[in-house]
Amino acid sequence: MMKIVVTGCSGFIGSHLCEKLLNEGNIVYGIDIINDYYDITQKLNNLQILKKYKNFYFYKENIIDTKIIASIKPDKVVHLAAMAGVRYSLENPQLYMRTNVEGQTNLLKQCVENDVKSFIYASSSSVYGMNKKVPFNEKDTIENVNSPYAASKKSCETIAQLYNQLYGITTIGLRFFTVYGPRGRPDMAPFKFLKAISNGYKFDKYGDGNTYRDYTYISDIVNGIMGAIENKKKKKCEIYNLGNGNPINLNRFIQICEEVTGKNAIFNKLPDQPGDVPKTYADINNAIKDLDYNPKISFKEGLKNMYDWMKNT
Repeated sequence: MMKIVVTGCSGFIGSHLCEKLLNEGNIVYGIDIINDYYDITQKLNNLQILKKYKNFYFYKENIIDTKIIASIKPDKVVHLAAMAGVRYSLENPQLYMRTNVEGQTNLLKQCVENDVKSFIYASSSSVYGMNKKVPFNEKDTIENVNSPYAASKKSCETIAQLYNQLYGITTIGLRFFTVYGPRGRPDMAPFKFLKAISNGYKFDKYGDGNTYRDYTYISDIVNGIMGAIENKKKKKCEIYNLGNGNPINLNRFIQICEEVTGKNAIFNKLPDQPGDVPKTYADINNAIKDLDYNPKISFKEGLKNMYDWMKNT
């Protein structure tokens, strides 16, 4: 049993991770500001699930100024809280830099001051930006970020590496590749497309449909995070891709949504969006080797699970 602080506990990935940790008997201290970047109803519903566990404690605080680590002195910290979303970051770059970079720095500083030895944090496939070589490997040069969101995540990786170098704290960064599934964020394409198609609404399709993403199912991501928490190889400062390794292009994505819902898609054809990247594709060999990472859920199976959840909420 461990005492673990999880930031972003009421979010999509955070709530699923907390459930897993709680079911395994750990004590979880969850922190979340519950911002309104998307409808907070989903976050509040997630929180109600977690509050059923007697070993869960919730703090409504901002990562920029929280003192939770100094107060709790946990065994490990899993930092998932962030301002998310590429397009919104183009409109609010200062908010992303302050929340993501300043927030992570605050948490790392407290870890060092309170002898917390292990810090696991969420990065993003967005850091690969406009890189042309695929699949993306953790050792690839990161020089072509394409949004303030991606720049903030790249900065967070640099800060984590700096704190390892200066103070010896173990830092494990996880580059998530387009996570989806039950309780998924309503601002992301899997939720938006399934909802629009099932209800016969028209949605926006950007570009010619040949862009592609490495969609990763939520339970696979959670298992990857658990591998990072365990850190059986005793890595001191590492970054891992957590993807599926089987990218799907936009046209096929829409087709699978049609198959899952049993309805035809109706959409507006629009030009590519600023800030978007043409492709994401994860090389997951390092995560397989070091974290026992083993993505199992196919995209169609995962979308069906997500659609079943949406119909029942």
